[in-house]
Amino acid sequence: MIDIVRTAQKTSQKSNRETCSEPSECTAEFLVLEPAGYPMASVLDEYPEISDPGVFEHYAREQWKGYIARKGDYLLDRRMFPDFAYKVTDVEPPGSVIGQDTRIIVRDPVISSVPVVEFRSDVTFDDVIGQQNARKKCKLIERFLEAPEKFGKWAPRNVLFFGPSGTGKTMLAKALANKAHVPILPVKATELIGEFVGEGARQIHQLYERAQEMAPCIIFIDELDAIALDRRHQELRGDVAEIVNALLTEMDGIVERPGVCTIGATNRTDTIDPAVRSRFEEEIEFTLPDEMERLAILESNVKTFPVPVKDVDLKAIARMTGELSGRDLVGKVLKTALHNVIIEDRENVTQDDLLSSVKKIKNIQPPSNADRMYI
Repeated sequence: MIDIVRTAQKTSQKSNRETCSEPSECTAEFLVLEPAGYPMASVLDEYPEISDPGVFEHYAREQWKGYIARKGDYLLDRRMFPDFAYKVTDVEPPGSVIGQDTRIIVRDPVISSVPVVEFRSDVTFDDVIGQQNARKKCKLIERFLEAPEKFGKWAPRNVLFFGPSGTGKTMLAKALANKAHVPILPVKATELIGEFVGEGARQIHQLYERAQEMAPCIIFIDELDAIALDRRHQELRGDVAEIVNALLTEMDGIVERPGVCTIGATNRTDTIDPAVRSRFEEEIEFTLPDEMERLAILESNVKTFPVPVKDVDLKAIARMTGELSGRDLVGKVLKTALHNVIIEDRENVTQDDLLSSVKKIKNIQPPSNADRMYI
């Protein structure tokens, strides 16, 4: 395909320089198209297959004859696949007219694959501080992954982790995979949203096909609300019907994938489509750490500082940091204090450094109400 296009480019550049003064007065020597899709996602999930390029080229010249072709424009099919759009990726000369002798080439669509990364987690349950109720409920998933064949139709195939951001949902999923000695496929939901119609649905099916090959395993979909958006909120970011339908198909087990457990994570259950939420057999809540848990998080992480601490009262810091998540404590309190000490070329992290970090985050963070984050 590339050789054909390059040959056409060389030939057309020479001939058109000799015969045309204005591109719009010239007949296009060749036109390269790429399938772009239908204007509405619900029409078709797949691209029309061109079985005979010669027949397609004949019909294409007939219906688009006289059109001025410019790179980046879209040509709508009115005869073969009504309303299907093709994007002009190359035309020579630019802005020339499609004629009876124009060579029309259709490239395969550029479909990105879901960035699935399989890995074996080294996170343990000891790394997850607090969340005792969530850890207890995860025993069910652990038993299932250890012996999927024993569960049959009673398998916990779909589980929802919900709660404020930074409370350890991802860490617990990784620890669970480690404990059960199974791989985990972590994916951010935003990565499943494709550029072309049908791409998102394809990526979801590819994700589950990959998981089936490695079963037993965990599919961990973070930020689930990005794709499973309630229909009442869809006007905020467009129609996601095709993605939701593909996800529901997989969660319903229409194609049996034994040994695959889907864990969705969100901090906004109020925005998830009820049809998706109803597919989760189990919902596991994650809560903000209490004072004792905050102290444990601080003590555990301070031990790994590359700079020693001096005269710090972590109990006082724990009392002052109510409504902060574990991630906030590590990333916005401890890390900020440590970085300031390193930048200022000082030898120790002191209580004043930690207090300064707490004061900063309290000043920039509006009063939060965890109950509003999820229902």
